[in-house]
Amino acid sequence: MKKLLATMAAACIFTTAQVATAEDYPSVEEVQAKLSTAGGTIFPIGNPNVAYEKYFTGRTFYAPLTSGQSMNVGNVTFIDGAHTFWHIHHGTCQILVTEAGAGYVQTWGQEPVKLIPGVVFTVPEGVKHWHGAAPGKMMQHLAIMQASSEVSTEWLEPVDEKFFRSLE
Repeated sequence: MKKLLATMAAACIFTTAQVATAEDYPSVEEVQAKLSTAGGTIFPIGNPNVAYEKYFTGRTFYAPLTSGQSMNVGNVTFIDGAHTFWHIHHGTCQILVTEAGAGYVQTWGQEPVKLIPGVVFTVPEGVKHWHGAAPGKMMQHLAIMQASSEVSTEWLEPVDEKFFRSLE
């Protein structure tokens, strides 16, 4: 698995829409306990993802699994329906590998795709999309992307909350 991850693309950082501090997040122990009821996790949960929370709805944690390499791999934990805003990755595709819980990914103009453990979804370079936990659920995925000065993320508008809440 480590060899596979080392060869896959870089992880983007995900966060929440409201400004918060690390104290506003549940503890790592609380998250681990809740995840254990959803099948658990094999990677570290990391730290509250406060640096990028303005691009998320809800709380997330981020654990970088690689650093200083040509590929970024990170473990992202989405708490209770947390999800990204619409966004586009320039200069790289993004590979999402679902580890625990339940969530969704949606590319612009397409229906949402359910993310459950074992589902791998590749978002092509330059495609508008969002991803995160299903309403009221938790979810973890690996986010894998190329690391380069040519790579950037363009953050866009929030996902329509009425539409999001209509998902199972």
